[in-house]
Amino acid sequence: TIEKFEKEAAELGKGSFKYAWVLDKLKAERERGITIDIALWKFETPKYNVTVIDAPGHRDFIKNMITGTSQADCAILIIAGGTGEFEAGISKDGQTREHALLAFTLGVRQLIVAINKMDTTKWSQDRYNEIVKEVSGFIKKIGF
Repeated sequence: TIEKFEKEAAELGKGSFKYAWVLDKLKAERERGITIDIALWKFETPKYNVTVIDAPGHRDFIKNMITGTSQADCAILIIAGGTGEFEAGISKDGQTREHALLAFTLGVRQLIVAINKMDTTKWSQDRYNEIVKEVSGFIKKIGF
């Protein structure tokens, strides 16, 4: 349960990670605060059977990201909105660019883009608009 994850995360000084721990089960994932291996979570709606595949975003685990993404019909691209983080991800060799391109190459044709860490920019509308403009242009060029 979330309460259990919240308690365990707090004990390691990582209270904000409680939701990540729903799918991050490995000790190394929890200690490092990153997803290392893919994890699956299945649920059903009246119309669909859904499998959520949590794939790593860290450069060291790109093979695992490819394994997870190759099974996907749709992807959620999480973009770090923090100053410096977004710029690193969207740069020529950045992970954001690489993940979007790999997803399209692996057959994903539906992409949801989510901007994370907007609290670090004090929820700046200008920052949000800047990210939307840059990412929209890039993913359209890829083919999304």
